[in-house]
Amino acid sequence: MIVAALRCRAFVYTSAILVLMADRRYSDVGGTPGGLGHFLIGFAMACTGAYLLANHVIVGGSYWGFYGTNSFGITLLPMMIGIAMLFFNGRSVIGWLLTVAGALFILAGVIANMHIYFQPTSLFNVIVMLVLLFGGLGLVARALREH
Repeated sequence: MIVAALRCRAFVYTSAILVLMADRRYSDVGGTPGGLGHFLIGFAMACTGAYLLANHVIVGGSYWGFYGTNSFGITLLPMMIGIAMLFFNGRSVIGWLLTVAGALFILAGVIANMHIYFQPTSLFNVIVMLVLLFGGLGLVARALREH
């Protein structure tokens, strides 16, 4: 009896959603009428601009330095101790804190030792990349408005 009532209630909610969506078309983007063309063109422009911009970025790494040279192993200690504590007691708060803190410490060290460079290019190319990226994002935002 309860299961039948729950199924009936779920059917009513589903039917209500379908009634609201009955007058929608495939050209409706983001729940608002119209805007599919703007959305697709903007998405293509944003993807192209982001690709061109990312294609001119060079990412390099350096040696891990923390109070001396080649000290990556010392940054693993808190995480290894935390993992050992979690294997002993999975609900250990200190174990979880050490594991998460160690992982964040390693992530911060990797990010801190990255070198990000932008390849030399012409001003025209930079303007084209930025216009494609931000113009595309603007068109996507415009497509989500009601027409």
